[in-house]
Amino acid sequence: MLVVADVLLRAAELLGGLQVLVLLAADLPPGQAEALARAAGALGVHPAAAHVSPPGAETPLGSPADVHVARDGAVVAESGLLYGVGPVRAGAEDPLADLGLTTGPEGDPLTVRLALLAREHRRPADLTPAVMTDAQQTLRGWRRRVSEWAEAPSRPMHAEAARAVAALEDDLGTPSALALLHDLENEAGVPTGAKFETFAYLDRILGLDLVREIGRPRA
Repeated sequence: MLVVADVLLRAAELLGGLQVLVLLAADLPPGQAEALARAAGALGVHPAAAHVSPPGAETPLGSPADVHVARDGAVVAESGLLYGVGPVRAGAEDPLADLGLTTGPEGDPLTVRLALLAREHRRPADLTPAVMTDAQQTLRGWRRRVSEWAEAPSRPMHAEAARAVAALEDDLGTPSALALLHDLENEAGVPTGAKFETFAYLDRILGLDLVREIGRPRA
């Protein structure tokens, strides 16, 4: 849910020019709340502006929330738009450990973010070892390519950027946006500078830190 909410925030701010106030509605003991905050930060999620008690319909500003991101089928406040999110199944007693959030220096929690965004947000996300391996390879490959493309002369963004934005505006279609990036990556006729600008722009919404390797020595 936190990743979906974060993408909505990024899209609203970048595409809509809105200032978004994010509230976390959860009754958690202090230790669990701190662990959740650390996991959210590792996943690239912006920190919540405030914590409220469920259903958390009223903001600290005294007005109802415009959008609720909650487990699909959950009961929330009567006002506002509901974004239902399916469950995440990782097959471990401690899902955070299984998702790579407590791994060593080689582990990258943003691999989890990519794996989640590759699934339609209302459907269950089964993060099997095969799914995580595929996400890891994709993320590493995109970062390597983006660092290479950054050395080319800049070009205007490709038309795929507009199609990806349209997919994101259509019920937060992150799987379609990612599929468009996969196609663009391997499109031989597109200037590398255009690929770079397109990937870098869309990453401002997807939050995968695709520009991380720019300027670093290559193995």
